[in-house]
Amino acid sequence: MINIIAIDLDGSLLDDNKNLPDDFWEIAEQVFKKGIHMVIASGRPFHNIASVFEPIKDKLYFACDNGAYVVHSSEEILVNQLGADPIKNFVEISRPIENVYPVLCGKHLAYIENTDKAFTDQALKYYQEYKIVDDLTKVDDIILKISLCDLAGSETNSYPFYKQFENNFKVAVAGQIWLDITNVDGSKGTAIKTIQERLGISPDETLVFGDYLNDLDMIQEAGFSYAMKNAHPQIIEAAKYITEFDNNHGGVTHTIKKLLNL
Repeated sequence: MINIIAIDLDGSLLDDNKNLPDDFWEIAEQVFKKGIHMVIASGRPFHNIASVFEPIKDKLYFACDNGAYVVHSSEEILVNQLGADPIKNFVEISRPIENVYPVLCGKHLAYIENTDKAFTDQALKYYQEYKIVDDLTKVDDIILKISLCDLAGSETNSYPFYKQFENNFKVAVAGQIWLDITNVDGSKGTAIKTIQERLGISPDETLVFGDYLNDLDMIQEAGFSYAMKNAHPQIIEAAKYITEFDNNHGGVTHTIKKLLNL
């Protein structure tokens, strides 16, 4: 029996043009009628994700900023804040790395200190609510995550500089040009566990879809774990199943319909 469906957004539910599958709204309605809870788990901030799902946002659980911030119907369920000293350190490490631009992700606002067009063209797809500051190390706000926009490729360019911190922080390659850093328990996996415990639902009753390395620990919290057909090889290896179709051909909704006989 499936009682939670947790879905990554970019590369999983959304196609490469950032569109929802045509049948998503109909399927969501049927899922809710069955009493199944739906979680949208993404590296994106709350304001951005909520705008995508405006008609049903009060019915959804949102695991935002890679799970560092969990919200349901305007209730904050989990807030996992990064400390000022680690933020300062991570920002300073990023500055000499070519083609890398840090973003500090607050609950309601993102902070950037560079307005390079190649960077802002990428970052402002996700951070519509933002503030330009002179120095990110002096931002005074609750910061959930630091995201590095790495235009040279996060897995090979910036990740090697931050790999050393993996024992004490969650360092996740979140996409081809994104590297995300949260507290060690600020992850999609922790977010899913928190929601499971809140609802009294076990991993065996949980269906999860993911495509990239920031989905890895979420995949491990589900009895029904699906890697997208287009997923990173490590996600395909970790998941129990692979979707029949990729994100550009409704892989998530096709699988839900098949599993729930919709």
